Amino acid sequence: VQLQASGGGLVQAGGSLRLSCAASGRTFSSGAIMGWFRQAPGKEREFVAGISGSGGMLNYADSVKGRFTVSRDNAKNTVYLQMNSLKPEDTAVYYCAASRYPRMRVGVLESDYDYWGQGTLVTVSS
Repeated sequence: VQLQASGGGLVQAGGSLRLSCAASGRTFSSGAIMGWFRQAPGKEREFVAGISGSGGMLNYADSVKGRFTVSRDNAKNTVYLQMNSLKPEDTAVYYCAASRYPRMRVGVLESDYDYWGQGTLVTVSS
């Protein structure tokens, strides 16, 4: 399974960006949990948002609730992260991730995910 993230860039505080992550590969399951993590300079990677295969379960980090929205299009094997009201502290490399199999919950740990994309840089200027 390969995950290709895109959509990062430079934006002013208060602005918006939409990240996309397309999954490919014969073993990718449309029921897989897909998630977004981020890693800011000098910090550990942290969970941002995740979505179940059906889209019926969502999970967000407290720091992004109300500002970020995760969604997916299973016909395109793509997950999205709509980021609004961006803050300088949102600056980070954003990674998408996917589980190998469907799961009963949207995990927040790196170990809940089996496949990782290459990351896309989001920079929010003040």
